[in-house]
Amino acid sequence: MDKEQIAMFLGTSAMTVVDAMEKIDKNAKGILFIVDEGENLVGSVTDGDIRRWLIKTGNLHSCVTDAMHSSPVYIFTNELDTAEKVMNREGISVLPVVNRDKSVVDILFLTGDIKKKGFKIKRNLSGVPVVIMAGGKGTRLYPYTKILPKPLIPIGETPIVERVLDCFAMYGITKYYMTVNYKKNMIKSYFGEMDPCYDIEYIEEDRPLGTGGSIKLIKEEFDRPLFIVNCDALILADYADIYQYHMDSGNDITIVSSLKNIVIPYGVLHFKENGQLTEIEEKPKLSYFINTGMYIIKPDIIKRIPDNTMFHMTDLVEAVMKDKGNVGLYPVSEDSFLDMGEFSEMRRMEEKLNIVSG
Repeated sequence: MDKEQIAMFLGTSAMTVVDAMEKIDKNAKGILFIVDEGENLVGSVTDGDIRRWLIKTGNLHSCVTDAMHSSPVYIFTNELDTAEKVMNREGISVLPVVNRDKSVVDILFLTGDIKKKGFKIKRNLSGVPVVIMAGGKGTRLYPYTKILPKPLIPIGETPIVERVLDCFAMYGITKYYMTVNYKKNMIKSYFGEMDPCYDIEYIEEDRPLGTGGSIKLIKEEFDRPLFIVNCDALILADYADIYQYHMDSGNDITIVSSLKNIVIPYGVLHFKENGQLTEIEEKPKLSYFINTGMYIIKPDIIKRIPDNTMFHMTDLVEAVMKDKGNVGLYPVSEDSFLDMGEFSEMRRMEEKLNIVSG
């Protein structure tokens, strides 16, 4: 691996957790190795470490050293023949190689051919209810949605809602509830002709009820927390880990939230009284966590949704908070949230999924 490639996996001890999260997004391996001013290895941090730190502290601007492991696993250049053994013993798939000064000179990856048993396998979520909100008109995607309902707009050759279903199917879920309204017969016909390996129960709105109101139309009484998701966004994350976090947290509602970085494309002026300039900050970056539209909710809070009323999931969140209920967030990286709501985002989604346009 050359220096430029190695640099994708290195972060400095001066960077923030948000900066580290952004760089982990770019290398797509879920880990960053932290070096000091002398470029010596001092720690490692994974996307999971950052997620746990953010949940614990809520501080986007913490130094990465607060969240990192200060005793990273590594091998020296004269120990290359032990790499596979070390990775299997430690249960890791990325391993830095250092010289005598502990500067990183290479990064090794455990390939699919040499992975051994004992690595974490996706937990089965069979039986967990999933409600997919697919009743909207998709006005931001007009004129596409004048012809097709938003859920059937293809990303590559596969409709977005089918891709959403496939993400859950990977965890053994075979029963889904899909709320439909606009061009609902086209949606039902598509899956009817497709004969998928899962069952879809359609919840038909006579009139728009919002992202929360249609849930009240489901007749079944659920005995476990359920996922509520939009039909037009993909969350590239570990759904079993999200669900387990919700169970362990005691939350009434858990919102999956994505980091969003916004760069101001100008020099920002900071000043004090009398208009005296104190600093020019060139192109500052603002970081926030946004709502992705994926929720995990306790089944008993469904009763808080009014009957036959326009009611959004955000209204339900506010109602639960007003009653002193617990609403938490599960953070994911910016690159893990793919929203098809606008044409530019559709192209980004295709690039992320390695779909080549014709």
